[in-house]
Amino acid sequence: MELSEFEFFRDATLQICSSLDIEKALFNYLQHVRSFIPASHVAMALFDPGSRNLVKMLVIDHLGAKTSLPPVPMSRESAANLASNAASGGISIIDKLEEYSVAKDLRPYVDFSNHSAMIMNLGIEGKHLGAFILLAKGSAVFTKDHAELASLLRGPFSIAMSNALRYEELEKLKDLVFAENRELSRQLRRRFAGGEIIGAEFGLGKVMERVRRVAPLDSPVILLGETGVGKEVIANAIHATSSRKDGPLVAVNCGAIPENLLDSELFGHERGAFTGAIAQKRGYFERADGGTVFLDEIGELPPQAQVRLLRVLQQKTIERVGGTKTISVDVRILAATHRDMQEQVRSGAFREDLWFRLNVFPIVIPPLRDRKEDIPALAHYFLEKKSKELKIYPQSSIPVETVERLKSYHWPGNIRELENLIERELINNRGRGNSGRLQFEDFQIERKTEEAVADLDGSESLTIDQVVSRHIRRTLQTTHGRISGSRGAAQLLGVNPHTLRSRMQKLGIPFKYSQSDG
Repeated sequence: MELSEFEFFRDATLQICSSLDIEKALFNYLQHVRSFIPASHVAMALFDPGSRNLVKMLVIDHLGAKTSLPPVPMSRESAANLASNAASGGISIIDKLEEYSVAKDLRPYVDFSNHSAMIMNLGIEGKHLGAFILLAKGSAVFTKDHAELASLLRGPFSIAMSNALRYEELEKLKDLVFAENRELSRQLRRRFAGGEIIGAEFGLGKVMERVRRVAPLDSPVILLGETGVGKEVIANAIHATSSRKDGPLVAVNCGAIPENLLDSELFGHERGAFTGAIAQKRGYFERADGGTVFLDEIGELPPQAQVRLLRVLQQKTIERVGGTKTISVDVRILAATHRDMQEQVRSGAFREDLWFRLNVFPIVIPPLRDRKEDIPALAHYFLEKKSKELKIYPQSSIPVETVERLKSYHWPGNIRELENLIERELINNRGRGNSGRLQFEDFQIERKTEEAVADLDGSESLTIDQVVSRHIRRTLQTTHGRISGSRGAAQLLGVNPHTLRSRMQKLGIPFKYSQSDG
């Protein structure tokens, strides 16, 4: 190696390794290389052949100005060119960059008109890392001599890029974990600092006593009760008063995640584990390390995920989808369901061994109809909360006689139904020009109460699902099958139409009831 090449290699390597920040390293290198190669810009690009996305591209000019591109989908021609260049491992010289297919795909983001390019693919231990690019204004600027000089730095650049990418990923993960923990802790402290659980001294007195007993421990807790009784609020209270309160609380709705994505969401996945997995992802259990995982609607968990959850409970370890490494996790598990889990176990829909692991300390949360003494406090709490959200000033009020009417209702939708009712009444009340007193004139409490009681007055013993099914069917008959819209079943029940349709499907209520739905 001639002395000039040695000096170039030595000095350029020092600039490349001058910083773990890839932006600074690229800029420092460009300042040095301009004495040997007529470059005006330097760029780094990462391409994922599985998704055909240019997942990252950073362009820096000789003055330090940078352009960072979001993930850009590549055409078939561009993807083939990028894959071919990566496989060759050589240096490509492009005399007219604007005619190159990749440049055409990037035209909405950055203009490479009247530019030449020299592209060097980088790799380490047989793994393709990305591409290093030198750009120059004008056509046919770079020569074979320039390419040979640049090729001396393939090794140092590959190592530097590998280190920089790992450093960048670690920094992002660290910031993410810190932000998640800080925000969750802030929300929980604010929510529970004043003992904000309505009914803690009355209708929920026994529940809160059990919360106080189990919160300091790491034992699993299963929260049982109808939909809308406030299971997530109780789960938050357990976490906020536990020794894990400074750790994250990660809530997972097991019934809202598509089955084909459930393993990835719960346990994470490795890069390339499946089509579209362009980066490593931590699952809910890893994100909750040192804290609590709240598995809402645990009865909806499919069999495959039940097996993996059992392993977490037994061994406190997980494996990401597509990975072989066993990862230890320190989490406490809280679960909740509105289903009859004994029946789920008997029917084989839920593993008996998993149920025994979860059913260590059950807490049954009573429905609102069994704690009507809490309705006045809940009504005024939601009134204040919703008034702030809707920016209604001055705040409306609820007369005493109206509160008594609310207490006479059966509340099949529980606290969630009460919250929705008050929000709806506040919205309706804005255009009536009255004194701000909520009367709930459109809410037919008496009739609905009689219907609900009629369903329950029989001598047979009904499960929660049977009671809910009967009430939905009766309401659909009243609305002649109409679900959505004004005076539809969803409005009468105080739920979202999509939620009602989903509940009908789960309860086996045929959609013949809703043939006239608009």
